[in-house]
Amino acid sequence: MAEHRATLGIDLHLAPTGPGLRRGLTDALREAVRTGRLTPGTRLPSSRSLAADLGIARNTVADAYADLVAEGWLTARQGSGTRVADRAVPRPPARPAAPRRVPGRPRYDLLPGTPDLASFPRAAWLKATRRALAAAPNDAFGYGDPRGRPELRTALADYLARVRGVRADPERLVVCSGFAHGLHLVCAALHARGARTLAVESYGLDIHWDLVERTGLRTVPLPFDDLGTRAQSPGDADAVLLNPAHQFPLGGALVPERRAAAVDWARRTGGLVLEDDYDGEFRYDRQAVGALQDLDPDHVVYLGTASKSLAPGLRLGWMVLPPSLVPEVVAHGGGRSVGVLDQLTLAEFLTSGAYDRHVRAARLRYRRRRDALVEALATRAPDVRVTGIAAGLHAVLRLPPGTEPSVVRAAAWHGLAVHGLARYRHPAAGGARADALVVGYATPPDHAWASTLEALCRALP
Repeated sequence: MAEHRATLGIDLHLAPTGPGLRRGLTDALREAVRTGRLTPGTRLPSSRSLAADLGIARNTVADAYADLVAEGWLTARQGSGTRVADRAVPRPPARPAAPRRVPGRPRYDLLPGTPDLASFPRAAWLKATRRALAAAPNDAFGYGDPRGRPELRTALADYLARVRGVRADPERLVVCSGFAHGLHLVCAALHARGARTLAVESYGLDIHWDLVERTGLRTVPLPFDDLGTRAQSPGDADAVLLNPAHQFPLGGALVPERRAAAVDWARRTGGLVLEDDYDGEFRYDRQAVGALQDLDPDHVVYLGTASKSLAPGLRLGWMVLPPSLVPEVVAHGGGRSVGVLDQLTLAEFLTSGAYDRHVRAARLRYRRRRDALVEALATRAPDVRVTGIAAGLHAVLRLPPGTEPSVVRAAAWHGLAVHGLARYRHPAAGGARADALVVGYATPPDHAWASTLEALCRALP
């Protein structure tokens, strides 16, 4: 039985042109090699396979190959097939680039927002992937529920209720590809409802503010004082975005009275509170602050992510939504943005207890780093006050007034990548400006932590 062409050899796109099949094929192959479309070492289909694909005689292909081998464009060896020869492809001479100074790469990374990527639980994750793949039903690899796989939504609902105090029904939970994606979906749904303004904290991430404004909403900063953000009176805002458990970058937790006041505002006006549970699992000195969502699940959108607990490259996040918002958010996208195998793996990681074990180990490791940071500063820079250290993956180093720019420059001279607090201030924020460094202590590898602290202390006043 003749083999169907779909079962033969290696695919190669060619369009022979010119008089005669042999010459046209030879010219097309030569041009593909000459222009670099077929790179040196590329294996070509067998003469039989290419003849079947092009619908021509096998001898025509063999003769074309022989011509190009004789010219040096191709090579043919017994057992290795026909390959593109290792010859220089003519290129136009490059214009000399103008000399420019390239800044040195920082030796020490103290930028906040990234966990210790070297501690990603590769072996445990691989085991979970194998178990999840073996147990997955066939229909798991179809389009599925746009909210995300039911295995993951159920596992997340149980975990969030147990660890964060979230009232999470799997039917109201939507999987997304990280916090930024979830924020975009919610804001797009709110804009479609007619919302126009989102109140945000005076200090935060400009990438989130820009993302919100691209959905059509305007961002306005909330006032703040020594007790943190005053969210009880957000003016004419339709919703507010808060980090109540561990504010980024200032590091404090929203006091109970202001948590309750924010929810009271949402009930009274019909507004929504968007809760960013930023690194809420990493609390060191006391019991973790529970989720704000528990106060009123119908007026609080809970957003979480595995970016800090596992790794941002997984692109795994989740939202627990008020019932009325679920269909609107799903209409703008949702669980289908995340690969099904990653969803099933995370579900297995959660239900097997591997996630809890990893978070506990990471919490201990980060606490040791935080303690070493505090101890080094107490010894080497006693005038620098450290705040925001009860939780999370970063600390705020309060500086004398007016010294932040010079300290950031000094840090760069000492090979440190670190941001000043001003980097995170909303352009329209009022109130007094504080001078500080925002130091992420999760990223540097363990073997470089002591030298990183040494460089930081040398840069401080």
